[in-house]
Amino acid sequence: MERKVKIKVKGVRTKDGAGVSLVRVLGHETVKEFDPILMLDSFDSLNPDDYIAGFPMHPHRGIETVSYVYKGRMVHKDTLGNEDEISDGEVQWMNSGSGIEHEEKIPAAERLLGVQLWLNLPKSAKMSKPTYHSIRKSDIEEIEFDRGKIRILAGNYKSYQGYKGDHLPLNYYDIHMYENAEITLDTLEDTSVMIFTLIGDVYVGGERIKEKTAVKLTSGNELTIKNTDKFAQVLFMESKALNEPVAWAGPIVMNTQEEIREAYIDLHNATFIKDNIRY
Repeated sequence: MERKVKIKVKGVRTKDGAGVSLVRVLGHETVKEFDPILMLDSFDSLNPDDYIAGFPMHPHRGIETVSYVYKGRMVHKDTLGNEDEISDGEVQWMNSGSGIEHEEKIPAAERLLGVQLWLNLPKSAKMSKPTYHSIRKSDIEEIEFDRGKIRILAGNYKSYQGYKGDHLPLNYYDIHMYENAEITLDTLEDTSVMIFTLIGDVYVGGERIKEKTAVKLTSGNELTIKNTDKFAQVLFMESKALNEPVAWAGPIVMNTQEEIREAYIDLHNATFIKDNIRY
């Protein structure tokens, strides 16, 4: 059965961090429909003043952050002792687990283009050990199809295997489509599938999806994406819906309000970080 458009969400311009201008596409209002993806922020700017303030040191618990920088650079530093930079076409994947603090600096570039996802952690992994992993260009398979290519940022595609997270499955592709290209992707019937139009418009089930739009798809075992007469870049995400309660306050996402309260008590008492090196 072919997947169709269930919900379309267009982002709103906002600021976060120390004043980074971004488009927030998914957030508190979309948690249920896009489960397990909690948040999607889109970055697209030719003006460094929009983003060089970056995201100063801040805490997280209960989520994984997956940042894809297709154009530009991002410098990560955390309380595990990691310091790392990704650039043009690379990914950073951080499991905050039981608690981590990190900062993200965004140096000036000709263009900043990419997205950050917040992937919810299952209840059983909310207090897991924090980890950080960078996915380099050399680790990303690129598979060509007629009038396009797929970059496997994570998960698997046919016989190809990309990076695999520790806690929740995620097939994450960057699909490049030249004019009038078409691609059909096989999906598992019961998975949670969405796409995001990073550049350009495409069609799904005869419905036009405008640039910078997140789309949740109906269930099915295949998805066909058709392009217009201009280049398009589409991000595809397939995972498993958790169907668990979500309690979300700022950078903390747990299952109950009591767990949120405990997290902020830990922050107040300087007991938030369970595994750290600290600078």
